[in-house]
Amino acid sequence: MTEETGIAGTEHDAEAEREVSWRAKSVGLAAVDMDDAELLHGWRSDPVSAYEIGIWPRSLTAMRERIERDSDDDDRDDFLVLLPDGTPVGHTALSGQDIVNGTAEVELMLAAQHRGHGHGTDALDALVDLAFDELPLYRLTAETHTSNAPALAVLAKSGFVHEGISRAACLRRGRRHDLAVFSLLRPEREELNRPRAWDA
Repeated sequence: MTEETGIAGTEHDAEAEREVSWRAKSVGLAAVDMDDAELLHGWRSDPVSAYEIGIWPRSLTAMRERIERDSDDDDRDDFLVLLPDGTPVGHTALSGQDIVNGTAEVELMLAAQHRGHGHGTDALDALVDLAFDELPLYRLTAETHTSNAPALAVLAKSGFVHEGISRAACLRRGRRHDLAVFSLLRPEREELNRPRAWDA
């Protein structure tokens, strides 16, 4: 797998020897480390991402501190989303993992230039397979703005069920916005007619 994901001599040298721990149709997942701070900081500073995901861009130092803190959090797993040639195109995570109750929340963010190519669905499918086939999880949840059409489409395509609306749950640009709440249960995922990550 290392040979497929590394491209030495390019701007992605940091990924040249990166081990892809999980793979899907068009992407692989590799654990986030401290060397990824600048890359993640740049993505999170994109105004579209900041608005749609509901994040406040912070300093590079804060991003490094966050990665270090999250690496010690047993309830969270963060991954870079990589193309087969090693190009990083996004970030995904399983957060708030509750192994006793079998629940977690999924997170996904793609770099602006890599949106609209199907990588979001492939990354989410890979994360779902990881959650249900490597971890004893039973229920995954996700939230996004009700106006975030690309995210709504990715969630639906990956089999997530729209549970309802959290009314006026977030404040963005001086206005209150509703959040769409989605979930996917293990039995629902087992009924999905798609290859599993390890078959990619």
